[in-house]
Amino acid sequence: MTPVEPPPTRWSFGDPSTYDELDDLVAIGADLEPGTLLEAYRRGLFPMPSGRRRDPMYWFCPVRRGVLPLEHLQVSRSLRRSCRDFEIRVDTAFDAVVAGCADPTRPSGWIDAAIRQAYGELHRLGWAHSVETWRDGELVGGLYGVAIGGLFAGESMFHRVRDASKVALVGLVEGLADEHAADRLLDVQWLTPHLASLGAIEVSRAAYLHRLQRALPLPAAGLFTAGGTG
Repeated sequence: MTPVEPPPTRWSFGDPSTYDELDDLVAIGADLEPGTLLEAYRRGLFPMPSGRRRDPMYWFCPVRRGVLPLEHLQVSRSLRRSCRDFEIRVDTAFDAVVAGCADPTRPSGWIDAAIRQAYGELHRLGWAHSVETWRDGELVGGLYGVAIGGLFAGESMFHRVRDASKVALVGLVEGLADEHAADRLLDVQWLTPHLASLGAIEVSRAAYLHRLQRALPLPAAGLFTAGGTG
């Protein structure tokens, strides 16, 4: 579907070039309305709850940003074999993927009811997407994020069987690798050892924002305009 532009936000996130150069946390407050979320992503921010009840929303624009250059994806021989064991689908079980990512038994969980509702609404407007791995008709892993032009801002991933989330990532990268691949931007927020092992790197905030401005005007990837089974 063609994404539906929601009403604009009533909040201002300011000029990212003026943010504190030493602090990832750049704003507190606002709301999770679709227009607010899209404005934030277009400026290089993303939301995350503080973890304390009744606290306002926290907004981050990391000083050192994790990104996964599409050509850097590391696919081991064993992972390549695993790819043959799963079916990849796009946007057929978005809410279930977010629920899997929000599983309270997972360590460092941060996806609360407000986040689930907000991204579900973004999905129904055509901005948030899931890449899913299925086996024998059962959802066993996946990831979700926000796609604006050539930006895909990855939010979270989960797996219930070995390699299921990694296979979803392979499917995502392959779906983004079109004629605009060099300018597309796959944002993974912060670099972790796990993401580094898959090819993710760190870039400065300034470099990220520069790449973001190149990516936003691009057409959406066919992966998200066709939908269904991949």
